[in-house]
Amino acid sequence: MDFFSHPEFASQVSAFFQVVFIDIVMAGDNAVAVGLAAAGLAPNDRKKAILYGLIAAVIMRIGFVLLTAQLLTIVGLLLAGGLLLLWVAWKMWRELREPDTHAQEHAEAVLEDATGADINGNTTTGGATARKPRTKSFKAAVLQILLADLSMSLDNVLAVAGASHAHPEIMVFGLILAIALMGVASHFIAKVLHKYRWIGFFGLAVVLYVALNMIWVGHRDIVVDTGKVAEYNQIVPDFMDITEKDIKHFGPKPAH
Repeated sequence: MDFFSHPEFASQVSAFFQVVFIDIVMAGDNAVAVGLAAAGLAPNDRKKAILYGLIAAVIMRIGFVLLTAQLLTIVGLLLAGGLLLLWVAWKMWRELREPDTHAQEHAEAVLEDATGADINGNTTTGGATARKPRTKSFKAAVLQILLADLSMSLDNVLAVAGASHAHPEIMVFGLILAIALMGVASHFIAKVLHKYRWIGFFGLAVVLYVALNMIWVGHRDIVVDTGKVAEYNQIVPDFMDITEKDIKHFGPKPAH
C-alpha cells in the first residue's frame, strides 16, 4: 500500500495516461491528414499514397525517437516544444469546435477504401458521398502527406517526451506505442475519434496541460542554465521562485 500511495507512483500513472491519450489523439489526426491529402487522387493511386504516408510516419517517429535523448539535453528545447504544442492545441481546438464534417467523412472513407477497414460493419464502396475534392498529382499528394507526417511526428515525440521526461521507461513505452498506433490502427482511431468527440476534447486537454508544463519547466531550466536565478527570483512572485532544490533538479547539462 505504501508503494501505491507514493508520490512517484502517482506521477508515473499520470505520465502513463498522458502519453497514451497523446498517442491516440495524434495518431488519429495524422490518419485524417493523410486521408485528406490522398482524397484528391485517382482511386488507383490512393492506396499507394496512403501506404507511403503510413510508412513515412513510422520512419519519422523512429528517427525522432532515436534523437529524443539528445534533443532533451538541449537548453531551451523544452520551452520551444511547449510553445509548438500550444499551437497544436489551438489547431486541435479549432478543428473540434468547427469540424469540416464532409472533409472528415471523405478522408475516413478514403482510408477505409485504401486499407480495407470495415469499422461500422458495412461494406466499403471505395468513396464517400461528401463533396469531391479537387484532383491533384500523385507527387503533390505525397509531398503534402510527407509534410504532415514530419510536423505531426515531431509534435507527437515532443509531447510524449514532455509528458514523461521524468520517467524514461514511460517515455520509451509512449514512443513505441506512437509507432505501433501509426503502423497498425491509425485509420481505426480516426474513425473512433470522429464518432466519440469527447475523446478528442480530453486529448486536447492533455496536450494543453503538457504544453503549459513544458513551458513552465523549460523557462526555469533556461534561467538555471544561464545563471540568472537571483535576478529571476527578484522579479517574479514568490511562488515562482527557483529554489536550491530546483537548481539541483535541473542540474548541469552534459557536454556535447
